[in-house]
Amino acid sequence: MVTTTVRPIDILLVEDNPGDVRLTKEALKESRILNNLYFARDGVEALAFLTQQEPYQEVPRPDLILLDLNLPRKDGRELLAEIKQHQELKRIPVVILTTSEAEQDILKTYELHANCYITKPVDLDKFVDIVKGLEEFWLSIVKLPSMVTAKARPTTDK
Repeated sequence: MVTTTVRPIDILLVEDNPGDVRLTKEALKESRILNNLYFARDGVEALAFLTQQEPYQEVPRPDLILLDLNLPRKDGRELLAEIKQHQELKRIPVVILTTSEAEQDILKTYELHANCYITKPVDLDKFVDIVKGLEEFWLSIVKLPSMVTAKARPTTDK
């Protein structure tokens, strides 16, 4: 009999606020969905991760990116533009998760082909609820491009 194994969803969180990183990690840890959470503190580090440059040669390509806009070195808008122009990266869904409520940020990120824009609440419980909602939608309901093109690793039971 042939069965398929389910692989964890790989998520890249691009966030410079350690508190938000910790909260996101805790919310996803409680998840019923298998996931591997990776971190980048800024756009430069995230781009190196995504393109598997030193020291990220062995990391997987993420299935989903959670992106803050206000980052040091290369901000989220610049990174989003680069991701969506890159042939191998442009299909990865990018969820903007930021404190900005500015209309120009919302419009600009959608023009750059963000898949979703969410404003982080200041209330910690609401932030955890949002991360759990993201998890439910993006990891349970949505068919991710990587899941469509990935070949399942069959195992044989005798």
